[in-house]
This record gives sequence, C-alpha cells and structure tokens, in this order.
Amino acid sequence: MAYSLSFHLPNPLLSNYYSSFSQNHWFLHRPRLRAPPFPSKIRATSAVAIESESMSQNKNAEEINKLACPVCYEPLRRKGPPGLNLEAIYRSGFKCEKCNKSYSSKNIYLDLTVTAGSEKYTENKPASTELFRSPLVSFLYERGWRQNFNRSGFPGLEEEFKMAQDYFKPAEGGILVDVSCGSGLFSRKFAKSGTYSGVIALDFSENMLCQCYDFIKKEDATLFNNLALVRADVSRLPFPSASVDAVHAGAALHCWPSPSNAIAEITRILRSGGIFVGSTFLRYTPSTPAILRPLRERIVQNYNYLIEEEIKDLCLSCGLVNYSSKVQQAFIMFSAQKP
Repeated sequence: MAYSLSFHLPNPLLSNYYSSFSQNHWFLHRPRLRAPPFPSKIRATSAVAIESESMSQNKNAEEINKLACPVCYEPLRRKGPPGLNLEAIYRSGFKCEKCNKSYSSKNIYLDLTVTAGSEKYTENKPASTELFRSPLVSFLYERGWRQNFNRSGFPGLEEEFKMAQDYFKPAEGGILVDVSCGSGLFSRKFAKSGTYSGVIALDFSENMLCQCYDFIKKEDATLFNNLALVRADVSRLPFPSASVDAVHAGAALHCWPSPSNAIAEITRILRSGGIFVGSTFLRYTPSTPAILRPLRERIVQNYNYLIEEEIKDLCLSCGLVNYSSKVQQAFIMFSAQKP
C-alpha cells in the first residue's frame, strides 16, 4: 500500500510566473394654529420617530466600534461615512484617542497592524508567513496553488464553504471575520451568501489583500457594499473584546507563528455564543503508519502542523467549548464556541 505525502510548501510553479468622500435653518413665521384634535397621536408619532433615530444612532455607534486599536484594543474614533465596506472605510480616517495613533486606508485596505505608519522600523515574520507576502505567491494562490490542496484530502472550495456555513448557523445575521483570508476566496463567498450583516477579510499580507480587491472588481461589484479589507496580525486582532459573532480561518493555522496566541485572540474577540471555524493540514492522523510519522515530523519543521488532539486541546485551553471536527486524510475542519 502506498502512502502519499503532500504538504503546503512552496509551489514549483514559482519559477514560471511573475506579476500586478449650513443646513440653513429657516423659520416660517406662520399664523398661530389651533392644536390638533388628537394630540395623543402626534405624541405617539414623535415617540416612534425619536426611537427610530435613537436605534439608528446606536447601530452606527456599534458599527464604528467594531474596529479597535491593535496596541490597546480601545475602540477607534472614526471620521468619515459609517459602514463596514470598502468605500466607506477608504473614505474614513481612524484614530485611537488613548494612544493618539492614527490609521488610514492604504489604497484599498485599512492597515491596523501595530507597525502601521512606521517610517523606519520593519519586522520580518517567519518564512511560513513571509512567503504569502510575496506578489508572486499571492497571484498564484487562486490560480493553481490552493487547488492542489485536494491531494492532501481537502474536499474543494465549494464543499469546504458548505461545511463552514453549517458550523456558522448559530452566527447567522452577525459579523464574520475571515482571518488569514489570503486572496479572499472564502471572504467573497461569505459576503455573497447574504448570511451575515458584515464580512471583514483580514490578512497580514498586503499583496493578498490587493489580489482580493482585484477579484472583487472582476467578479461582483456589489461586494463593495458588504465586505471590508483589513490588514492585521492574527495574534493582535484589531477588534474590541466580545465584538464579533464568527471567525473563520481557512487553511491557515499551520502558517501562524504562534497558534496559541492566535486562538487566544480569536477567543477574546468572539461574543458569548460566537463560533470559530478553522481548517488546516494535520501532521499525521491515527491511520498514518508509525514508520512514516518521524518522516512527517522532519518535513514539516517550518510549519505548525498539529495533530487533532493538539488542536482540540488548544481550543479548550483558550476557553472555547463544544469542539467538533471532520477529518479526511490530512485535512481537518474544526469548530468551537465561545461560552
């Protein structure tokens, strides 16, 4: 019996490609009018109008407070049109009044990394992270790279999306953050589904976010209205605690420098009852022959490939509950909930 080894490693195709926003108040002096015969109706109507205006203001305030400073997690003060969408965020400026630090959109995404605005300081991440900041890898990701995952048991984008949607049923109508979104292949599907009130595509790679924007322009311009692009570090998520309803991380955990820090952050930003769904490559499964396990250990040294027991233990140790998973060869999709 032959056993296939397939990992999320640099693609040989790399050698063949290269690319890339005073109302004047007037007072009419009118004759004095008699009071209307049914003043109670007028009062009721006014009460409804005031209540409606108050609800609208609360909704806008809640919308604005979805984004926080990555340094202190204080909700950002926003100047510009409200809304978690590409155009509104592009036309807005954000400031943390506690840190006195400002954030703004860079072309098409909002940079909410700790180092945003730094002039001299640069920071390199591990190779598993830096690889996906490459313009070439970002370009290839949806043009052959991601499709090769089926060799390791990934069931394909449509099936993976359906599986994730099933897990996310308790979060329908809420805000979904797609962390380590890459070129946004799932972010766009979540936004198109109409299942969520807002979708935030988040990645550390500038070039992946640019690719996502390019796909949006080509595929469906309506996504400009309900999808936001944010650059951020998964271990320093720019959202207040208990502020989002769902977090998705597709084929991502193995690329995180510290899976424990990332899942702790995801737990922090989830509301009570919120859902986390992730997928990744397993280092090996119970069916992997013992003779092959040391070989897999050596091959995957640059990535954080875990076994299922480690993933479950990590989720539970970060305070999540109701863990469940589906495994197919080296592919695993898992879900857990914030209590």
